[in-house]
Amino acid sequence: MENGSDTAKSKEHFDELFGKIAGMLPEEAGFVKAEFEGPDIVIYVKNVNAVYHDEMVVRSIASSIKKKLIIRGDESALAKPEEAKQIIERLVPKEAAIASIKFMPKFSEVYIEAMKPGLVIGKGGMTLKSISMETGWAPKVLRTPTMNSEVISRVRQLMFNEEDFRKKFLTKVGKDINRVIMKSEWLKATALGGYREVGRSSLLLETPSSKVIIDCGVSPEPSARGSEANANGENRAFPYLDSANLSINELDAVMITHAHMDHIGFIPYLFKYGYDGPVYCTPPTRDLAALLLSDYVRLVQRNGGTPLYDEKDIRKMLLHTITRDYGEVTNITDEIKLTYHNAGHILGSGMVHLHVGEGMYNIVHTGDMKYGFTRLFDSASVKYPRIDALFMESTYGGSGDINPNRRDAENQLMGIIKRTVDNGGKVLIPVFAVGRSQEMQLVLESQMAGEGQYKMEAQVYLDGMILEASAIHTAYPEYLKEGIKNRILNNRSPFESEIFEVMKGERSSLIEKGPAVVLASGGMMNGGASVDYFRMMAEDPKNALIFVGFNSANSLARRLQNGLKEVVLPDEDGKLVPIKVNLNVHTVDGFSGHSDRRQLVNFAENLRPKPKSIYTMHGEEQKCEDLARSLARMMHVDARAPMNLDTIRLK
Repeated sequence: MENGSDTAKSKEHFDELFGKIAGMLPEEAGFVKAEFEGPDIVIYVKNVNAVYHDEMVVRSIASSIKKKLIIRGDESALAKPEEAKQIIERLVPKEAAIASIKFMPKFSEVYIEAMKPGLVIGKGGMTLKSISMETGWAPKVLRTPTMNSEVISRVRQLMFNEEDFRKKFLTKVGKDINRVIMKSEWLKATALGGYREVGRSSLLLETPSSKVIIDCGVSPEPSARGSEANANGENRAFPYLDSANLSINELDAVMITHAHMDHIGFIPYLFKYGYDGPVYCTPPTRDLAALLLSDYVRLVQRNGGTPLYDEKDIRKMLLHTITRDYGEVTNITDEIKLTYHNAGHILGSGMVHLHVGEGMYNIVHTGDMKYGFTRLFDSASVKYPRIDALFMESTYGGSGDINPNRRDAENQLMGIIKRTVDNGGKVLIPVFAVGRSQEMQLVLESQMAGEGQYKMEAQVYLDGMILEASAIHTAYPEYLKEGIKNRILNNRSPFESEIFEVMKGERSSLIEKGPAVVLASGGMMNGGASVDYFRMMAEDPKNALIFVGFNSANSLARRLQNGLKEVVLPDEDGKLVPIKVNLNVHTVDGFSGHSDRRQLVNFAENLRPKPKSIYTMHGEEQKCEDLARSLARMMHVDARAPMNLDTIRLK
């Protein structure tokens, strides 16, 4: 909290900064004001043309102040919305397929949603520049997903509806980031969750003037589903925020690596109990978080539990979210700069690079990452400006965690499917709605459609949140591999192949149909569509259950992998009944969004520059310890496996 003297210093600093900006603008631009907007600085001018005619002006100012600079037309220079809309429709080719044009007067911005955003942008951004010069409005382009997405529509509309709130919030964040502070002399990290375990990932980073956390998730186990777990003294479900003597109101920022519940599931709870600061993530992560958090609330309520938070708290989180693309350097406090890099795990997953102080210390936090082949994403990034400490996931860090060759894995998977289908059975593949679902869709589409090696007369049914998650992927093709991106841009999305059919009506109706493959959400089978299908398919020995991803130690999926022969589940009326497990249970490794042991080691060895210290996390205890010992021996660095609640002085 700033005192009166600090406030005066900050005001003096702001005035000096804005005065410098005004002095560097051409006089004919008609400078009106400059203000903070989150991590950025916005300049309002009466004549945007004067600025655009000399592109070096903006570059030189941004370089001088070392911040992202946004130029907008002052309110007096804006064309009326109806007039501006007509100009936009004239400038943008009809082939762009504009879906909507919406104005945000508080930001002097116009949002143009189109099926082909490239045509809205124009060659070298010329169309956008023309829109700004002719209307005064700053154009922003949104991609229309090729599949209908209720979540994207809802999130985008929320931002328009709460324009006033967003403006005030971003202005406050900007002032907080740009306050004047003394140089920090130390930096420490405290493990709040996800260390020597998988689940409730969270890391607190502190300097004398900043407190930020990376991720804030819940355990994937059933005990983490509702508030009754906390009331019963459950201490493995949520991050150790209380034990770290951390007041939620003291937090300066929350950073999200990716949108899986063990990394995001506790964040709305922070807003429920008073946090009102920013949440940083990539644009796809924001939309996927909206999908998964809302599903969590519905699932807990449907099972008769009490969620940790409700939709109101999720909306608060979304309204406090600031999105950043890969490679975009962003001040998140007065002394910490954040940059996201591709993690290769799921859509929008980002490894966090933090630059603390004026070169005092640099951290890379991998979140969950994949340094290896997938059909969806490029491999995790290994080049950074500087790395002092690496916080590294260890899900498959054990010495025996070696996945098969990907081609062999696909042949093994398709062989099981073909034998089952030829025998008149059905195949159930439980998958996480985000990530493994889309990877499986790409594998099945490649192998079963067109000239695929395993083309067969069997429909692939999609159930649960898979369809919505795949739709979100089509809104962000730039985050996917080049080949998949180009297919989506050319309206040939693999997620909409003819081999896929969305399951409609009662799930029990599928049992009356012929051989089929079912991709159902609920990867660990702790809930979701996969459990319903399993209940109906389990007792028929002609059927098959195939696991293609990680399952936590106490999940139903892991118990089935370990040979469970009878399980008690609620029937359609909610009555608990015993079910014999007669179907064939298979595990096919090689499709995980996590790196196996060899990939983890290769990632660490290929990092440039070489980290000085390595801390393993997000893995069972033995795997974290094993990987740390091995990396210490191979790379001659200090490598450790911290425990939850360990505090490490980094600097």
